[in-house]
Amino acid sequence: MRPQPNPGRVTGHISIKRRKSGDQFYVKYRLPNGRQVQRRLGPAWTGPGRPPAGHYTRRTAREALQAILADARRGTLAGMETTGATFADAGAEYLRYVEQVKKIDPATVKDYRGVIDGYLLPEFGPRPLEAITPDSIDAYKERLIAEGRLSARVIVRHLTVLHGVFKRAKRVWGLAENPASADLVERPKVVYTGEFQTLSRDELELLAGAAADPQDAAIYLTAAFTGLRQGELLALRWRDVDFVAGLVHVRRNYTDRREKMPKGKRVRSVPMTPDVIDALGRLKGREHFVGDDDLVFVNTVGSYLDAWALRRRFYRALEAAELPRVRFHDLRHHFGSGAITCLDPHAVQSYMGHQHYSTTQRYLHHKPRREDAAALHEAFGGASEPVASALASEG
Repeated sequence: MRPQPNPGRVTGHISIKRRKSGDQFYVKYRLPNGRQVQRRLGPAWTGPGRPPAGHYTRRTAREALQAILADARRGTLAGMETTGATFADAGAEYLRYVEQVKKIDPATVKDYRGVIDGYLLPEFGPRPLEAITPDSIDAYKERLIAEGRLSARVIVRHLTVLHGVFKRAKRVWGLAENPASADLVERPKVVYTGEFQTLSRDELELLAGAAADPQDAAIYLTAAFTGLRQGELLALRWRDVDFVAGLVHVRRNYTDRREKMPKGKRVRSVPMTPDVIDALGRLKGREHFVGDDDLVFVNTVGSYLDAWALRRRFYRALEAAELPRVRFHDLRHHFGSGAITCLDPHAVQSYMGHQHYSTTQRYLHHKPRREDAAALHEAFGGASEPVASALASEG
């Protein structure tokens, strides 16, 4: 339906915001129906002389704003048409799209659905799409931060889901802008410290000794000395264990009650240490479920272990051994932090199945730097003999 001119009050202003890509001009204006809109004009030019192509000066930014306001008063501004859809409609369409058309991982769909049903629908559900502005999304973000219940990483995930919902709404209902765009709603800063807690070799032995049964002991040791993820351990079959070559082949991952490719979509092989060979060799000696197609770690009927039950037994074993309460996933970090001390970081990336090298870099602060220290010593000409001797005598 073509919008009709509306005599309501239409106002607006320009502003400059700092972004990683440089200063940007933004316009913010109120439509005749009272809805406020904020959008990016383009790069700001505040220096002397003629601006580069595509840049705005304050004068040209004001002229662009006046043109927008004039179209709004005439009712011809793009986006003044109403979609007739609510956020609840858009959320349902987005979930349908990612599940049935994009066919993304079911675990990711489940995560998106949890964010939409648990948080976004109570906040925005019945509101018309046009009534949801960057300001309202920013207010939602700021409230979550103030409440302190969710981490910055989780809040960013909420904003990512919102962005996806509105991106799809633009395609389906012709929505003029995406109010959850990163240009309009600044994301909280996510700081990853790289710190994690792992068990020592002696503590791993205590953990295995406190395990509910030999199979649990074997899975703890295999996780710690191969770096396999929990789902990869649950999907491991005897054909994947090559005792002759001393390798574990990681071909599948078991999550959400189904097998799929490992994370990163690549098959990989990991060397087995003597601890792993011994633990898996003992399991291979059981009476049942030792064929090539059988799972290595099984329940009483030869099927997959329950991941939640496995973690519960893991925590009970930690408590029984009087060990720190680490996560099951920290067994994987044990492998990463140990492997980085003796292997090339790119080899560690390959063995752990990291898609991006930046993920492997979290372990680099565990790598000894003795050679680097010696090289720096040479680069700076070495310590003077009297100072070095004095320091040694003080020690």
